Amino acid sequence: MVTTWPKDFPGLGAAAERVAQFITEMSGGAIRVRVFSAGELVGAFDSFDAVSNGSADIYHGAEYYWAGKSKAYPFFTAVPFGMTASEIIGWLEFGGGQALWDELSAKFNIKPFAAANTGHQLGGWYKRPIASLDDLNGLKVRMPGLGGEVLRRLGASPVTIPGGEIFAGLQSGLIDGAEWVGPWNDLAFGFYREAKYYYWPGFQEPGAQCAAGINLDVWNGMSAQEQAIVASACHRANYLCLAEFTHFNGVALQQLVAEHGVNLRKFPDDVLAAIARESRTVVEEAAASDDITRRVFESYRAEMNRVKEWSRISDEAFLAARRTVFSL
Repeated sequence: MVTTWPKDFPGLGAAAERVAQFITEMSGGAIRVRVFSAGELVGAFDSFDAVSNGSADIYHGAEYYWAGKSKAYPFFTAVPFGMTASEIIGWLEFGGGQALWDELSAKFNIKPFAAANTGHQLGGWYKRPIASLDDLNGLKVRMPGLGGEVLRRLGASPVTIPGGEIFAGLQSGLIDGAEWVGPWNDLAFGFYREAKYYYWPGFQEPGAQCAAGINLDVWNGMSAQEQAIVASACHRANYLCLAEFTHFNGVALQQLVAEHGVNLRKFPDDVLAAIARESRTVVEEAAASDDITRRVFESYRAEMNRVKEWSRISDEAFLAARRTVFSL
């Protein structure tokens, strides 16, 4: 297994290790998976090609890294103002998302699975405050996916670098800000030492779904029992990853503010409104790029429309009500 994650990376790196561990354990050792962190066997952004051409058997990473292959891929990780973790998992499992994902990835000789989800992410670390749209002009920011394109259209200069290079990029001035994952992973990387302003909401990744992609020839060569083991391993790792991030993000956020003096700030309303307007344009333009992306977008949007009222009167309403009772 090749991954897009740095070595000993908590959360997503651990999810990759769990997939490997679960496959080995459930197969009784008949299938053994060895995990290589980003750069050990191939570069982070070369993982997809390595599995596609058969030089590796499986990757673990974020599908929006493969947007150069197809603009449909970001929809299987996260798009600006898109689905939350529970919503995207529902779409994949019951709303037709997995079938479209299978169709897309089969073109590249890959069978994909949901295999890690971080839940909500935050809007990034910045060396200076973002008080207005003018502060985005020329801002060198590491933000992959469609979120980075949104900021580019608002004047920023997105920079694409692997997660393991973000801290050095902040130190050297290569970037002025960066979005990575969330409080837990960001604390571990020490971003607060170089950028003290931490912004919310994470408009760009409301529920980042990550994946395991298996070489299709390897997958087709497996027995039905072996395929069931791989699928179960990915599903189990996906669930545990989301649970882990939900718990440890809360712990880490308290540490960042109380122990490290981080300035936790909300994007100004006018900045967020401009981001929202541009996000719609960027997502709709991506959707129009080809037939498979259009069909993925239509299915994704239909799922959002199906669940939006339920989300409004369940999660949204309950959390607002809970704050009035317990001051949470």
